[in-house]
Amino acid sequence: MTSPIPPVPHGTTAAAGIDLAGRTAMVTGAGSGIGRACATALAAAGAHVHVVDVDAAAAGAVAESIGGRAHVVDLAQAAPIRELPAEVDILVNNAGLQYVAPLTEFPPDRFELLQRVMVHAPFLLLRRILPHMYGRGWGRVVNISSVHGLRASAYKAGYVTAKHALEGLSKVTAVEGAPHGVTSNCVNPGYVRTPLVERQIAAQAAAHDIDADRVVTEVMLGRSAVKRLIEPEEVAAAVLWLCGPHTAYITGASIPLDGGWTAA
Repeated sequence: MTSPIPPVPHGTTAAAGIDLAGRTAMVTGAGSGIGRACATALAAAGAHVHVVDVDAAAAGAVAESIGGRAHVVDLAQAAPIRELPAEVDILVNNAGLQYVAPLTEFPPDRFELLQRVMVHAPFLLLRRILPHMYGRGWGRVVNISSVHGLRASAYKAGYVTAKHALEGLSKVTAVEGAPHGVTSNCVNPGYVRTPLVERQIAAQAAAHDIDADRVVTEVMLGRSAVKRLIEPEEVAAAVLWLCGPHTAYITGASIPLDGGWTAA
């Protein structure tokens, strides 16, 4: 499956001008997609990166490639989160999953699972990590939200609810963290070229009873002025920028990377 316009080239200069030497980062869902791109960009800027993912092979491969440390954790479970490192300067809450169904048919257990992974796990991680950030007088929390943290789409009750909740959690973190030199922001991409989105194409095709090509052009990119999927590296560049030297006054914000979706 390809987007109507070819993808932009994968750049290698996202870390230009940003020095994170001596900083420690943690990225959840870092085994693939946006998380992998974020882990790679942060490591390229000099940070030591904790690679957190439920997939042991993927986490190990990413950690080895960037000189980081792999942690195999199911974020739907609270207990393993308490075993993750607390000495973290940069937290990227990225892990997520999707389920597509009408509200009247949405399985309650799937709805709950999405909240545990995308809301409860970030909350637990913040409780664990913020004391370290406060102690150092510096910290960066970047929450990978979504355009669906700002807008709703049919058939995505669990995901839209979780992303809206993550937006609220991010803002509270920003308000409480400001006196301690900690910023918290959301990055809100539209549809990103990731395995999660590829799976959504098939699910949306079934839900709307249309073919996969029409899902991309009419459903996914129908509201976007820029008619292509965004690349994971583009999202990672925004995450890295929020950790740089010129963004200390940006906090409590939601930054759309949506190709103009929310502008229309």
